[in-house]
Amino acid sequence: MRIGVVGCGLIGQKRAKAATGHKIVLVTDIEQERAKALALASGANVADNWQQLVDSELDVVIVATTHDVLAEITLAAVKSGKHVLVEKPAGRIASELMPIIETASKNGRIVKVGFNHRFHPALLKAREIVDSGSLGTLMYVRGWYGHGGRVGYENEWRCVPEISGGGELVDQGSHLIDLAGWFLGDLELVYSATPTYFWDIPVDDNCFLALKSQSEQMAWLHASWTEWKNTFCFQIYGREGKLTVDGLGGSYGTERLTFHQMLPQMGPPETTIWEYPFPDRSWELEFENFVQALETGCEPLGSLNDALAVLKIIDKAYGRYQ
Repeated sequence: MRIGVVGCGLIGQKRAKAATGHKIVLVTDIEQERAKALALASGANVADNWQQLVDSELDVVIVATTHDVLAEITLAAVKSGKHVLVEKPAGRIASELMPIIETASKNGRIVKVGFNHRFHPALLKAREIVDSGSLGTLMYVRGWYGHGGRVGYENEWRCVPEISGGGELVDQGSHLIDLAGWFLGDLELVYSATPTYFWDIPVDDNCFLALKSQSEQMAWLHASWTEWKNTFCFQIYGREGKLTVDGLGGSYGTERLTFHQMLPQMGPPETTIWEYPFPDRSWELEFENFVQALETGCEPLGSLNDALAVLKIIDKAYGRYQ
């Protein structure tokens, strides 16, 4: 496929590198030096702006920009007949996704949203175990995710609500909400708190959520920019055991899945541990899923509807009723 990349920062670079076997034709960024660097690394040409890129002869557009233009660029690409892989959360508020969903359906285009955490090996293995029935009926999940920012973090775009659409709830919180929905199905917000404890910013640096499924399964989630030591933990509890995913590799620690399987006599469980110390392949696996969706016409794992469900919960947590 012929691919164009809008946004050549760290995530855009990862997305381009993950498109193995396909050709990066055009790239663009508001900072031309970043675009030139990715063009040099990928053999692509540099477009003057995203409008020029979207109007070019491409099959796929990858959108990895700040949140304020994710939906605008995605909609323009779909209107011009391209399939799109857009970084999460795909927009700042849920209503920004509605015209994209309508246009993609009308034009027969597929839009995948970049929820790469679903493709981490420990979470894929957890999904396999849940689907096998070994965990029994699911009861609830718990998840926490966070980092501690860096010097000058309060001046970055993620802390500007007009650009980001919110703080840590939109940032890492959206991944937790998506994972909870992936395991429990449709969720409704029961409780939320979005305080700002440390950073001098107009958005939340922590978020606390309680979500509930139609069958009364619960999700308890906490995302934080005051974690200080990078942390990821996601736990899934069934009637016959529990799964714990710790770490995401790199600064988050070795990725690990622990399965505590309850025995008939109860007491200490049977414990199995899988460790995944190798490099993060979630980006490549997610792109493969996107390609598979294009080839089969099936909905990708991490769709516009998944992103819409996440943003509806975020809107409600922020008191944005649309």
